[in-house]
Amino acid sequence: MVGPVNVEIRFTRLHQLFNALDPSPLSQRELDAEADAYIVDSVDEYPLPTPLKLVIHLPADQLDLPESRGLEAAVRNHYAWRLVDARRKMRSLFRQGRISLFIGLAFLFLCGAARAFTLTLAPTTASEIMAEGLLILGWVAMWRPLDTFLYDWWPIRHRCRLFEKLSAVPVESRPASGPA
Repeated sequence: MVGPVNVEIRFTRLHQLFNALDPSPLSQRELDAEADAYIVDSVDEYPLPTPLKLVIHLPADQLDLPESRGLEAAVRNHYAWRLVDARRKMRSLFRQGRISLFIGLAFLFLCGAARAFTLTLAPTTASEIMAEGLLILGWVAMWRPLDTFLYDWWPIRHRCRLFEKLSAVPVESRPASGPA
């Protein structure tokens, strides 16, 4: 069996990995947006079942800092928080989808009733065109709920799986070789 694939990132200072505006202790700090995006995009290049390891290259003097010992916990905590946030977004999307579905079905029912009423008035070409327009309008109103339940949730689910993987990824810090 082949070992894990290394996802490598290099910094000149340990604190470059973290959001400078976050006052939390290091183990609970949010990662810098650019570092986070690089890590997520790099991990996303590999199929989810591929074992990975995050390797953070730092100058030797930065590796000696006490904060560098909590690097793995900090990275894992950050992605565990991102996982919770992504799951919350998924629940919110499905809640919005259910509301949209209810509204869409009610509107479709009203359009169907208006269509039936239009066809009973006088069977003329104009009333038939109006009836077909109402039918189409009712089904168009169902577009958004169907889009939500068929397609919109897939990218969020993928992000959840990605963050789940990153919340358990092994993190190794190594001395940087050469200039950063």
